[in-house]
Amino acid sequence: MVSLSTKIHLYLEANGKVVATERENETYRIVNKGEGDVIQIWTVSDLVQPTEEQLNAFESQANDREAANQVIVNRKKEYPKIEDLVVALYDTDDKAAIEAKRAEVKAKYPK
Repeated sequence: MVSLSTKIHLYLEANGKVVATERENETYRIVNKGEGDVIQIWTVSDLVQPTEEQLNAFESQANDREAANQVIVNRKKEYPKIEDLVVALYDTDDKAAIEAKRAEVKAKYPK
């Protein structure tokens, strides 16, 4: 099940809003009252609060976005550290090992 937050982001984007701006201006707030997330505050200008049905229309897109984000998270965990990358800039053997590790991680977590 995808998060309410992801569905809201898609709803905002579909209606021409910039998610980062809305988040920065705190025009909406999601809370969990024990039975799942709900919208507590909605003050997005020129856009009515979405209904559950409107948000559920984004279920498939939200699932795809969350899956893609998880790939990025997984890759970041396994990619070589910055320090190793810096060393590889000056050592051909290290560079080959880094490239091999990167290819391995990309194959393990395809987009």
